[in-house]
Amino acid sequence: MSATSLPLVFDAPRKGMPSRHLADLSAQERADAVSELGEKPFRAKQLAHQYFGKLNADVDSMTDIPAASRERLGKELFPTLLTSVRGLDTDEGTTRKTLWKAHDGTMLESVLMRYPDRATVCISSQAGCGMACPFCATGQGGLQRNLSTAEIVDQVRSAAAMMRDGDVPGGPGRLSNVVFMGMGEPLANYRRVIDAVHRICDPPPDGLGLSQRSVTVSTVGLAPAIRKMTAEDLHVTLAVSLHTPDDELRDTLVPVNNRWKVAEVLDAARGYADNTGRRVSIEYALIRDVNDHPWRADLLGKLLHRHLGQFAHVNLIPLNPTPGSKWDASPKPVEREFVRRVRDAGVPCTVRDTRGQEIAAACGQLAAES
Repeated sequence: MSATSLPLVFDAPRKGMPSRHLADLSAQERADAVSELGEKPFRAKQLAHQYFGKLNADVDSMTDIPAASRERLGKELFPTLLTSVRGLDTDEGTTRKTLWKAHDGTMLESVLMRYPDRATVCISSQAGCGMACPFCATGQGGLQRNLSTAEIVDQVRSAAAMMRDGDVPGGPGRLSNVVFMGMGEPLANYRRVIDAVHRICDPPPDGLGLSQRSVTVSTVGLAPAIRKMTAEDLHVTLAVSLHTPDDELRDTLVPVNNRWKVAEVLDAARGYADNTGRRVSIEYALIRDVNDHPWRADLLGKLLHRHLGQFAHVNLIPLNPTPGSKWDASPKPVEREFVRRVRDAGVPCTVRDTRGQEIAAACGQLAAES
């Protein structure tokens, strides 16, 4: 995909998406939809309490609603969203990747990761991705379509139910974190992702009740959309997938850089940080002999110190290679030297804990295999 063919509009039409679902709608929209179906408005709160409060998507089991109403409301507000096609576990069962099939056969993925102190689900916002980053398994497959708000939210609801029911080793627990780092570019599906954040974070019965501070929205650097999100007055963590500090290489690694250069992206991120008071996570996939040079570490530290100051935190990601790819992870000594140089520039830098290589955990791998 060329730079000129990358999407300018941050919200494609509903083509291919499922019929409207309860989770697509705000509280007022739910009340209106229920009334339009000839039901009392309070049914909307009952449905929301079941879905968001009890994590129940099976209308037939909602026995606090009369059977006749359940049938009508289920048909109109609970279309089948995602069906689990395949699940793979690793890390003694504490990492679980799920391949989902949407109503139209579209494949997407989510990964639930349980740690001693938290449980995080990594979710998809699109089926495929149109950003065309050559080292990314999802980018190699191109964009199929945006996901609906409800398809995004239901990945989180499913993970929360798995934790509650003790389906992940460690006994019953609570989902604590959500990261929009699965398939797709979240800010290219802007409105649905922002609506999904509200459904995830609004208190029950209007949402799942997670803290905005426990949600991370990632982007490859759609600067206008970052500025637009700043005006939403959210307090989610912004993560920028930078991957290299120099425009020359980034034009190739992250083709959207042909439109919005590194400085503009970092300035937009600084605006978000100034508005929220929150640090920006700079995602950097370390690729052997491509972007792991000492001078790039020095330049990265210098740029982040200049543009983001105390609001920068570098999250180094050891590349999870995909089958047949020419890209490989950097050796550990190179990784350690990169970290040292970034820190010497006064910028915090940590290495992400990698999980799930043996279950094709890189975004898009499992969908591609299927």
